[in-house]
Amino acid sequence: MGNTGSRSPDAVNFRMDGWLLLSAGTLLTAGFIALASASLELGERDYGNSFFFLTRQAVAALIGLSGAVLAYQIPSRFWARLGLLPMLLAIALLVLVLAPGMGREVNGSTRWLTLGSPISVQVSEPVRLMVLMFVAGYAQRHAAALQQGVGALLKPVILVAIVAALLLGQPDFGYAALIMAMSVGVLFVAGARFRDVSALALACGAAFAVLAWTAPYRLARVNTFLDPWSDPLRSGWQLTQSLMAIGSGHLSGAGLGAGVQKLFYLPEAHTDFIFAVIAEEAGLLGSLALLAVFALLVARVLAVARASARRKRMFQAYFALGLALCIGLQVLVNLGVNMGVLPTKGLALPLVSYGRSNLVVTLVSLGILLRIDRENAALEPGRPSRSRR
Repeated sequence: MGNTGSRSPDAVNFRMDGWLLLSAGTLLTAGFIALASASLELGERDYGNSFFFLTRQAVAALIGLSGAVLAYQIPSRFWARLGLLPMLLAIALLVLVLAPGMGREVNGSTRWLTLGSPISVQVSEPVRLMVLMFVAGYAQRHAAALQQGVGALLKPVILVAIVAALLLGQPDFGYAALIMAMSVGVLFVAGARFRDVSALALACGAAFAVLAWTAPYRLARVNTFLDPWSDPLRSGWQLTQSLMAIGSGHLSGAGLGAGVQKLFYLPEAHTDFIFAVIAEEAGLLGSLALLAVFALLVARVLAVARASARRKRMFQAYFALGLALCIGLQVLVNLGVNMGVLPTKGLALPLVSYGRSNLVVTLVSLGILLRIDRENAALEPGRPSRSRR
């Protein structure tokens, strides 16, 4: 039977944001097309299977979509009530991956927790979701205190700083900075004073600058970023190849599959530098179209945040805001690295780059967001309910 008026946000009515689904689906499809183009030769050379990376990404997509469907069934108040638990789990995961015999080292970094061959998880991915849940819940419970003094801001930031320090121990500079920026952004919107956030941002910036300056490999990346052409055959190889790929795309690109730089010239062409492959094969027009879809996705996530705030559902609003910040910052950093605007950092292009942990967590996060949007719709006054009694 139908009824009118405000209802419980847990009413079982079916609602999906069409533009959000369209943007996420388009990016996921574009990612598979770009991955097929970028990885076929690499898969054949290294594993004797041209579809090695594509198959693994497809399995991750199925897992992520299944997780998103499950997350869509869970009322968002469940996540809001977890309190400190997500942060404790995040810290435990980061400690576990650094424990002897637990973490798997790849290219000098111990970021993957092995769960049995061939399953491994890049722990920074679930950690960013857990930290977001904690920060959104804290911001909801302590919004008034955040407006009154720096103490309420420092309490969650200290815990986030512990997470960042453990990430730096892997080392994973990119995700440490991403999680810190996401958390401080949510706390600022929740009511933290501008002077407190500014002082904290300056302190974090100085700390990251010192870390970059004192670590030889990070300093080398900064020097390469400043002048990649000073050593284009060694330290500047990756960035110069990326710039050549982007530049050779011109207006309309070389055509799907016709790119040259992916043919063992551009390292990590299927992961961190997949945008360079897209730019070479789809050109400026294709690159701008991809950016437009990302902008639409972030805009729809922010629309869910605004709708939640209007209904005084502040955990849901802060969660959606944090997710928009996380996606947006990943896109900006990834594109900045590909174009030589930022020093090299290992951040994936959401829903597009090869990266199974990133894909699964991003899809699950969007599943939670769709649940929040559905609950917001259930609270609209005068909207007929589709729930069955």
